Amino acid sequence: MKKLVIEFTINQQKRRLFVKPNDLLINIIRNDLFLTGSKYSCGIGECGACTVLLDGEPVLSCLTLAATVDGKEITTIEGLAKGNELHPIQISFLKNAAVQCGFCTPSMILTATALLKENPNPTEDEIRDYIRGNICRCTGYVQIVKAIKSCAIEQNS
Repeated sequence: MKKLVIEFTINQQKRRLFVKPNDLLINIIRNDLFLTGSKYSCGIGECGACTVLLDGEPVLSCLTLAATVDGKEITTIEGLAKGNELHPIQISFLKNAAVQCGFCTPSMILTATALLKENPNPTEDEIRDYIRGNICRCTGYVQIVKAIKSCAIEQNS
């Protein structure tokens, strides 16, 4: 199968890759770029564990063809912190014990980042609605929602 050349920015670094037309973004991110924060889980867009930000919007990388990201900007969990300084939502997840087992944490944090950019002061219902595509297999969403709300309050004060 003939490969395509794509150029994109991931975590503020320009990249150029040869991809097959049917390569999935999650596989490129994990296997070619060795960024393993995004999880491959269900592979059918049900769990949200593979969520990355594509031009600032959360997308399921297990359902996104790599060829479609040509010219776009991708942010994975590895690109959220600035050096050793965690992003405020990462700090809030730690402060509020929202990490739990950690499997869904990268996708939850990236989704929360997009939510707070779009709506800096979400209600609890709006938070729950926005993260509904991200499944947490641990104890639930109480701490996650608390972390997102807490981050919103801190950023608005």
